[in-house]
Amino acid sequence: MARFGLCHLVPAIAMLVMVGPACAHPHVWVTARAEILFTADGRVSGIRHAWTFDPGNSTFMTQGLGANHDGKPTPDELRDLARENTRSLAEFDYFTILKANGSGQEFSEPTESGMSLADEVLTLTFVLPLKTPTDPGKAFSVEIYDPTYFVSVSMAAKDPVTLKGAPKGCAVAVTGPASPKPLTAQKPQQLSEAFFQALTSTSNVGGQFANRVRVSCP
Repeated sequence: MARFGLCHLVPAIAMLVMVGPACAHPHVWVTARAEILFTADGRVSGIRHAWTFDPGNSTFMTQGLGANHDGKPTPDELRDLARENTRSLAEFDYFTILKANGSGQEFSEPTESGMSLADEVLTLTFVLPLKTPTDPGKAFSVEIYDPTYFVSVSMAAKDPVTLKGAPKGCAVAVTGPASPKPLTAQKPQQLSEAFFQALTSTSNVGGQFANRVRVSCP
């Protein structure tokens, strides 16, 4: 069940390109938390994401859902929304880049996808496992962002990134976007909707707005 709207009311990541010509980017706002997972022998095994959508998109996504069509989705409907959103993220590498030992690491398909509704906002959760758990070395990095900047991802103010099962002494540092040339400083014609509609999953304009995580271990 695909659910989408116009401009600021585009709720499903599955509909990243289905917008009208008069809209402005971004269209969806997400507040993210990440839990980096380790194996018992201290290897990095994946990331547990929790993304909370903005109220406008949350309202639109749940519009007409529920047993009484009152916008209060049933557990089955929430499960369908979670599957739809996680499945659609594959083309965009799940908005996640993990680099260790000098190279990017490959992810398997997400597991444990779920969607919850609290205080009128939706939160999508899923585990993004590495295809092969990797030695963290002295440090590794994670970047979280939408390469097309359709979705604006901001890390939560409190406990944005935590570690689960990490070797003793590992520490996390989180930094926000560090663009030398912010998108808002570019020429107006570069910010037209046509510019954004021409972007693909291989585009990286959103890299200017990447959230960067560095994990250092002894």
